Amino acid sequence: MSKRKINFISLLEDYFETYLPYSRGVSSNTINSYKHSFLLLMRFMLEKKGIVASNIKFSDLTYETLLEFFHWLETDRLCKPATRNQRLSAICAFSEYAQNRDFDAASVFRSAVIKIPVKKSTPKQRAVFTRDEIKILLNLPNENYETGLRDKVLLSLMYATGARAQEICDLKVRDIRMNDTSASVTLTGKGAKTRQVGISKKLADTLLRYVVHRRIEKYTERHIFSSQTHEQMTISCVEGIYKKYVIMAKNQNPSLFPADSYPPHSMRHSTACHLLEAGVDIVTIKNILGHVSVQTTQIYAEISQDAVDRKLKEWNETWFGDNQKVNIRKATDDIPEFLRKK
Repeated sequence: MSKRKINFISLLEDYFETYLPYSRGVSSNTINSYKHSFLLLMRFMLEKKGIVASNIKFSDLTYETLLEFFHWLETDRLCKPATRNQRLSAICAFSEYAQNRDFDAASVFRSAVIKIPVKKSTPKQRAVFTRDEIKILLNLPNENYETGLRDKVLLSLMYATGARAQEICDLKVRDIRMNDTSASVTLTGKGAKTRQVGISKKLADTLLRYVVHRRIEKYTERHIFSSQTHEQMTISCVEGIYKKYVIMAKNQNPSLFPADSYPPHSMRHSTACHLLEAGVDIVTIKNILGHVSVQTTQIYAEISQDAVDRKLKEWNETWFGDNQKVNIRKATDDIPEFLRKK
């Protein structure tokens, strides 16, 4: 990058197009999350300061302006402290990169960012299904329909493996391993780290029958779960599946499912808690879930089923950060193309 081209937008483009994916090897999910933070910043600069994206300068991003931006996230965008802190982390990471590339231009911006305080947030409460609720959910999909069969297999596999929604979306035919005595699936987690999780022979047979039903058993690179419009299912589609069946379950069982929200991650939490209650040691659960540290897994030791039953009604946690979409207006806000790309 030549010296004359160095400015806020050109550095930001290099950061997303070259530095994060190639120099750092950051996952596409993390990059997209970072991009969303800057889309919000550009939306703020347009609405509150009248500055389109291409005209933003480092000198515009003063301490006072950034404070106003983070206040806007909480008041206008209704971001919770944890989401607000994620946005701050993304902008802080870029400020360090920018200062290293052009100290004179970006040093004031960097100084402003690091002075922004991190807000304390209350610990996330984790909505967990009871065993009876799991049984109800797994029996709801109508296997006589294509989507019902898919949903039955998807929900069963997520409970059996404790997989994240993205790991299920990424699952391919090649990831199924079966022999006469055992079966497993290979899950690709955060940081492209893979792990093998054993599943029952019964579930493996069901999964394989579904693959054969879709006629993709010979195509090892095909994704196992697809939507009606895409070959690979998206997280939003998985969220829709959970929302659909939880609503059905609540209507049919008004005394159960007391939490206001059960996102896909609820199944992962349920798997961990049920394994712990069944006597599985914490290190084994750590390996199943793909946690880097056993300290992350240790949180489940604090959740007993009795406590879950008593407190589920109090829990209403919003997951996946700021779910409000950024309204991109091509004609007026001049959002750069590299931030639009997924």
